[in-house]
Order: sequence, then C-alpha cells, then structure tokens
Amino acid sequence: MKHKLLIIDDEPNLLYSMTKALGRESLSILSAETAAEGIRLVRSERPHAVILDVRLPDQYGLDVFNEIRAINASMPVIIITAFASMETAVEAMKRGAYEYLLKPIELDRLQEHVARALEISHARDEANVLDGAEPRTGQRIVGHSPAIQEVFKAIGRVALQDITVLIQGESGSGKELIAEAIREHSARAEGPFLTINCAAIPETILESELFGHERGAFTGAERQRIGKFEQVAGGTLFLDEIGDMSAASQAKVLRLLQDGSFQRVGGNETLRANVRVIAATNRNLDEMVAEGTFREDLYYRLREFVIEAPPLRDRIDDLEPLVAHFVATFNRELGRQVRVVTPEAMRRLEMHSWPGNVRELQTVVRYALLHAVGDTVTSGSLPPAVRGDHGGESSAAEIADGNAAIAAMVRQQLSRTDRNLYRDVHSAVDRVLLEEVLEHVDGNQVQAAQVLGISRTTLRNRLSELEMNGDAVSSEAAQR
Repeated sequence: MKHKLLIIDDEPNLLYSMTKALGRESLSILSAETAAEGIRLVRSERPHAVILDVRLPDQYGLDVFNEIRAINASMPVIIITAFASMETAVEAMKRGAYEYLLKPIELDRLQEHVARALEISHARDEANVLDGAEPRTGQRIVGHSPAIQEVFKAIGRVALQDITVLIQGESGSGKELIAEAIREHSARAEGPFLTINCAAIPETILESELFGHERGAFTGAERQRIGKFEQVAGGTLFLDEIGDMSAASQAKVLRLLQDGSFQRVGGNETLRANVRVIAATNRNLDEMVAEGTFREDLYYRLREFVIEAPPLRDRIDDLEPLVAHFVATFNRELGRQVRVVTPEAMRRLEMHSWPGNVRELQTVVRYALLHAVGDTVTSGSLPPAVRGDHGGESSAAEIADGNAAIAAMVRQQLSRTDRNLYRDVHSAVDRVLLEEVLEHVDGNQVQAAQVLGISRTTLRNRLSELEMNGDAVSSEAAQR
C-alpha cells in the first residue's frame, strides 16, 4: 500500500532536502508552506504521518498540532524546530507528539522516525493526547543536547499521568529540577511541592518527618506532628536519595504507594494520603535489591516510570548555554557585569570531567565571576582544578588569555565619558593580584609583601584603598 506523508515547513531548501531523502516509490510526499494549507491537506488527503515545523508564517506550530489532532487523534506528528527550548519540547510531548527533532535535521534519523511512524500509523491509537495550559514559568532545565532532549520528552510523557516516577542519576545532575518540571507540567501544578532528603535526616527522625507522630510517641514528642505526606496533600512529594531510607520507612512508604494509607508514629488511626510521589537516587537500586538492603517490592512500585538524568560529561553540548545561564544568574546576585568567556576558558571547561555535574559547574561559574577581570572570564578566572593549574608556570595561552581580558577591559573603559582609566584598570588588576598572592602564601601578609616586592605598609594601604579588608582576606586565604 502507498503511504502519504505531509511536510509542513516554510523553508524551501529544507522541504527539498527532506523530500529527496524520504522519497521512495511506496511513499507519496505532500508539502505545505503555511499552516492553513497544511490543515487543508490533512482534511482532504488524510496523510498517514505529518512532519510539522514549530515556526510557521501564519500560525504557531503547536496550535497547528492541536488542529491536526482534532481531525485525526491517532496520526503520528513529528515536530521539528530550529529553536530548542525545554518549554517547547515538554509541551510538544505533553500534547502527544510522536517525536521532537532539532534543526539542522539529521536526515538518517528522520528516515528512521518516519519509517516507524508510517508502520504503526494504522494501528496506533494514542489514548493520551496530552493537552493543557501553557507551562508556568519556573526554574528551567537548560540545554539542547540529545541527552537532555530525551529528558524533556520523558517529562512531557509522564507529567499528566498521576503515577510514581523514579529519577536516577549521579549527584549534581539535576534530579530535583526534573522533579520540579514534572510537577509544574502536571495536574497538581497548583498544589504544594515538598522535598525531603532521605540521606540528610537521621533514621530515627525520618519516619516522623514523613508520616508525623502522635504526642507521647517517643521521648521528646510533646505534641502531635503532621508529617510531609499530610502537609503536601493534593500536591507532590519529592523523596531524594531514597536509597538511603531505612527498612522500616521503606515498608511504610510501600504501603502508602499500594493503597494510599499510613499511620503516624505512635498512632492507631489509619489516614489517607492524596499525594504524588517522585523519588530519586544516585545509588544502584538493582544492586541494593540483590544485596537485600532495599525492598524489591518497593523498587518495582517506584519504577512505574523511570527517567535517567544524564551526567554533564554526556551533554557537553549544553556547556555553553549552561555557562551563559549561570553567568546571567550570578551577575544579578553578585552585582557583576561579566559578558565574555574567552575561548581558552571555554576550552578548559569542555576538557574538565565534571564529577560533580551541573552543581559543580554552578560553583565553578560563581568562582569565575568573583575572579573575573572586568567583564571577562579567562582561564585564569577558573578554579585551579578546572584550569589544570597544579602549581606550575602559566602557559603561553593563559598569559595571552589574561592579556586579552585586560585589553577588553581597557576598550570598555575607553567607551565611557566619565572615566579614570589608569585608576580603574590598576584597581581591577591589583584586586586579582593581591587576592591570588595572599592565597598563595596562606594569608601571611609579610610573605605577600616580599613576593610582591613592596613593604607591608604599602600592601596594607593598598588593601585599604581597594576596600579589601586585609585581615578578612588573610583569614579566608588561610582557611583554603
């Protein structure tokens, strides 16, 4: 049987490329450059699958998607876009898109997706047409790499399904952000969201934190306490590091997930919980089940839907947008105006292995802004562990990097009318110089003055002029 594929995109060159790549005797390809023409062809030609661009000249692509689904709810629609964002990816998958691809299109991948879509076109009946309000603005997961796009699509698939989700991944990989995104796109978006770190709370206290306790339940229980499962009624509870939960707490959580009931510590009354549970762990639960340290029945209850949070080393393509995001964030927080990250600094960031993942990157960017010269982050602004500095001499590239940063600052000052160029440049350089030297000598100002070739009095006067408290700087450096 001959299949029909409709491509709705207003880029003639891309239309030609896709038509040529996908064309075969058993496939008839239709095309439309506007939303209106595309919807007309969906009605009249009844294609078996659609490729739909998000940006069209006459209508937003996801609104077009809604109209297509109203005509044929089971038709596979592949969304394509040149503008990667978490919101678009999540919303597309929430509404039931078959696939979501970024431009420039990898034609081999597109061929595979189209072939699968056509194969199941007649049999597929998507019951979950996830359609809802625009997502609320919240803390964003930044990135456009293939690994993080899979996370976005998973969030879209599961958000409106009121089931338990297990997020697995290394520490610092953004598991809580994924949990928050699921909640923000769910039917419980207006309900409370609470996080409890099972590893950070002593075993003797965790059960009370989760389920509450009655007065007199144990020594020190002078009044009734309402636990997190009651506090979050109608909302979402995020159980982070659930692999560190005690056996007793595991049993009570299992009962709650099975029938929605629990009892406070020391109580006899059976209570009902209206809560969605999202759990996360950086531990290998398969191994823990095999060792007998984690309940197998709870493990399978938690695994109703699993999302893997990719480590940063597997999404290096996201490094630049993440750095830009954190620079903007910390510029506001620290009152800085950093606008440039030199190529050498970015190269050093890309070479780092990131054992601490995005959380480590966040700390590194904050450090870099505090050590930036003017509006520029250089490789010298980065922590020693990231820039590969273990006490040796600076490379020619690093020296050139630093010179470029100073030159950029000079050019910035020259564009101002109210300037004192000599003072401002020397102050910026001296601030970095004095901090680095004091750190090198563990805060000893006598040694710092000797390294600098100046008297201790001159050093203290300069610290005062720069409003750098000498004692505070020395103390901070000595603690490092």
